[in-house]
Amino acid sequence: MNRVLLGMSGGVDSSVAAYLLKERGYVVEGISFILWDDVYMSKKLRCKICCMSESLESAKKNAQYLGISHDIMDLRKEFYRRVIKPFVDGYLNGITPNPCILCNKFIKFPYLVKEAKKRGANYISTGHYARVEKIMVSSGKEKKGLIVLKKGVDHKKDQSYVLYVLTKRQLSNLILLVGQYTKSQIRDLAKDIGLPVMSEESQEICFVKEGNYYGFIQKYFHVSEKQGPIIDLEDNILGIHKGIYKYTFGQRKRIGIPSNKPLYVVDVDVSSNTIRVGPREAVMKREFIVGELNWMVPQASSVFRASVKIRSTAKDAPADIYLFKGRYDDNEYAHVVFDQPQWAPTPGQSSVFYDGEIVLGGGIIKKLI
Repeated sequence: MNRVLLGMSGGVDSSVAAYLLKERGYVVEGISFILWDDVYMSKKLRCKICCMSESLESAKKNAQYLGISHDIMDLRKEFYRRVIKPFVDGYLNGITPNPCILCNKFIKFPYLVKEAKKRGANYISTGHYARVEKIMVSSGKEKKGLIVLKKGVDHKKDQSYVLYVLTKRQLSNLILLVGQYTKSQIRDLAKDIGLPVMSEESQEICFVKEGNYYGFIQKYFHVSEKQGPIIDLEDNILGIHKGIYKYTFGQRKRIGIPSNKPLYVVDVDVSSNTIRVGPREAVMKREFIVGELNWMVPQASSVFRASVKIRSTAKDAPADIYLFKGRYDDNEYAHVVFDQPQWAPTPGQSSVFYDGEIVLGGGIIKKLI
């Protein structure tokens, strides 16, 4: 019997995924992870679960309606250690981490696999807008099957960018059905089946309200607002900043310096506690170095062409990729050279490589050139 463990966030996408899985004959179990809450953070990680959030209630109601079991697992301690702390440390060290990718790499998918094994489930699933397919590739004189991750049919909702960190094992056991539909089709399907709760997935960082990440850092980590200079490209002091963690490469807001032309953050120097600003063209970059690489499709050559995406909301653009080792350490790195300059490739964010619809792999932007 094909059993599947489905990660349910409480949104319409993962709930419709449960319905689609049942329609295809799978025995579905739902599980929701408690990742963080305000009370838990305020009490320094010693708070027990005293009530369910709205999203957990939504997941429970939809699971009951669809006739599947639903469990809840408390992962707040692990989420704090693996996602929230590195997220805060990143900003304090002048980089801009992606917490969704950290969560997928260290929390959601590892624990889905772990719990699936415990429960005797053959597969795992989520409501992500992406696809997992088997393709045939040449291997010498033979052809063999390769499990690949592909963009979702709805390119406006495509979430393959945040899934490049999956391992081959995770990918081989993953079923993604929502990615075969557009968002409007999923919502129509949810209405057709009478889903009781039609809440949307959050588009923001789940633990940061209204995108105010620096407010989150101030509230829970009591970081000192150490002032420092804001300088231009010629090292002239233009003003004073109130905390280096409040700025990221390409940022325009909160600079607070009068100028005839818009100013953007072009460098965050932690060692000197300095923010450098410049015109828009100073933020456009063609080249950067990528580390912490994860390959979903093995690369036969150290030089190849790919389309590259540098943030979840950006379009992928054509580039040359040069792989190398030994320049910094024994690990593999990628030197990305775009055909045309791109807006603000940011250290700490991920760079994901595509061959058409297929995700080849990706890594973390380490250094701009």
